[in-house]
Amino acid sequence: MVFAPAGRDAQLAVALLGEAGIAACICSDLQALLDMLGPRTTFLIVAEEAMRSVDLRALGEWVETQPAWSDLPTIILTQRGGGPETNPAAKRLSNLFGNVSFLERPFHPTTFASLARTTLKARNRQYEARDRLEELDESRERLATALSAGKFGAWEYELLTDVLTASDLCKANFGRKPGDSFSYDDLRASIHADDRHRMQAAVRYSIESGEDYSIEYRVIWPNGGLHWVQVNARVVSDASGAPLRMVGVSAEITERKTAEENLLKLNETLEMRVRERTSELEKALAKVMAEVAQREHVESQLLQAQKMEMIGQLTGGVAHDFNNLLMAVLGNLDLLRKHLIDDPRAQKLIDGALQGANRGAALTQRLLAFARRQSLEVRPADLSNLVEGMKDLLAKSLGPSIDLRLVLPDGPSLALADTNQVELALLNLVVNGRDAMPDGGVMTIEVDEATERVASDLNPGRYVRLTVTDTGTGMDDETLQKAIEPFFSTKELGKGTGLGLSMIHGLAVQLHGALRLSSTPGVGTRAEFYVPVTTLEVEVAVAPEAPVSAEMTSRAKILVVDDDFLISMSTTGMLEDLGHEVVEANSGPTALEALKRDGPVDLVITDFAMPGMTGVQLAKKLREVAPGLPILLATGYAEIPEGTDLQLARIGKPYSQSQLAREIARLLPAKSSQGGAAPT
Repeated sequence: MVFAPAGRDAQLAVALLGEAGIAACICSDLQALLDMLGPRTTFLIVAEEAMRSVDLRALGEWVETQPAWSDLPTIILTQRGGGPETNPAAKRLSNLFGNVSFLERPFHPTTFASLARTTLKARNRQYEARDRLEELDESRERLATALSAGKFGAWEYELLTDVLTASDLCKANFGRKPGDSFSYDDLRASIHADDRHRMQAAVRYSIESGEDYSIEYRVIWPNGGLHWVQVNARVVSDASGAPLRMVGVSAEITERKTAEENLLKLNETLEMRVRERTSELEKALAKVMAEVAQREHVESQLLQAQKMEMIGQLTGGVAHDFNNLLMAVLGNLDLLRKHLIDDPRAQKLIDGALQGANRGAALTQRLLAFARRQSLEVRPADLSNLVEGMKDLLAKSLGPSIDLRLVLPDGPSLALADTNQVELALLNLVVNGRDAMPDGGVMTIEVDEATERVASDLNPGRYVRLTVTDTGTGMDDETLQKAIEPFFSTKELGKGTGLGLSMIHGLAVQLHGALRLSSTPGVGTRAEFYVPVTTLEVEVAVAPEAPVSAEMTSRAKILVVDDDFLISMSTTGMLEDLGHEVVEANSGPTALEALKRDGPVDLVITDFAMPGMTGVQLAKKLREVAPGLPILLATGYAEIPEGTDLQLARIGKPYSQSQLAREIARLLPAKSSQGGAAPT
């Protein structure tokens, strides 16, 4: 914008700018200048004499109220010898505009064009800063949404100043309102007296060692109520390694702790009843002692089975919900990385967040395995061949100090199993045995068939038994009872997740088999993995299909159905970024309405676990009106009921944009050549 009403300065400036490839417009007076000012104004060219006799207050207010990213550049055209050093009026304009360059007249066209280009580059850098600030705000908003969905409250604790900054949700976890002050002293004072020392010791340890801070403790709210809070954090250090602050999240877990306490009370009640019954039976003739012992055994197994079932239900529900949260986080991070491809620092931060989220996804898969909700590919398999094929890998895993012995039958040992998961289970058992023999020993792996009822929780029938025996340190009865519980481990902190045996137990039960452990301290441990025998023949391995490229499918119209807003938003963002047109629906009925309202689509992507109408039920309705419509079912675990006659493509949660693109390309391989949407 050029404001130089006297003479031909304005026309000359516009002409020179045009030759430099810069579009410009002339402002006839100050009011016209004010009317045209806005965020899209790149810079001003103002004649110094045009500002001498006008009221500049309105212009000064506009300059003062610019956004934080904006500092509008201004070129002041002065008379020869009239620079800011000798011209008070020019100095006044410098104070008014702030970001000012002075050009004395007459000026050379090359000098003018060079100054204009330099000023334009400076303004463009401001626009880039604005875009990055907006992207950062959007990222913060998405993070806040994810934290809010998971009911996590964010907080930061400055170690040097002892200042605590807490979000409203974090304050709510401690019984405070959004407007209440909440200092670090307030936080410490709210912790139950019996837990305060443990909390402070954990904080000191995290600061001194640099390890993550993770703790659960009781807090007393201002109204006197007792609540449980879970807190996780990480120490942030400066370049020299000195700790600066702790950054973390908190969650109110009273309901979960109450459920755990109720479960513990239930166990204690059942155990008390068992003890009472045992005491009564112990008082009766010597003839019933064998029956008493049998009843004790059955009741103990029932108690353990009930406890594991309740823990499994709780674990599976938590893992499923966490999977959905990770789906939203991973999807949004995947898209954010593509938009910040030219920012190495942002890429590094995003990669770190993706690694953490992927570790969380791996953890949920282990939890789903324990809860018997993982997706399995069950087919006939020869377990003898499986063990023989893993012999070299197992020997390398054990090392030279352990003698590996295989006891395998002459013929095949056919069972219904998922070979990949059984191989992983065997490797876990072998590694556990190796860790129990630090000074060396003997590891024996045996495959045989058990033809009788080998355990009370197994149906009568024939089973292939995979047995792993070590000569290690062994376990006492108390440790043996807890061995398959999730997160229980006898290894030192950081050496194991405590999920290995629980995963194997969940796999065995999901395959309609069982895991049996027996151990003697100082002698060793024996693990028996049972799976049902099958008479079906082992399928002949076929060559894998050629990989499908994500670019094989052109723009498609896709209906996305999910009752979780965060997942729907994430999936829609990934699809639109791939160039597809997306129609959204939050339930089965609304999806059917959308199909009628918005016309035919090329593909439907639907969540399975939705209230009212599941994804499978929706698929049946869709196949009634569009028999050939491709449908992709998204699910976090294998919970599709038996007897479902629909053959639906499936994608596991959480999934990335590249995985989504491959599945779409697999389902719509001819879309690029045919065009158009599938008929309904």
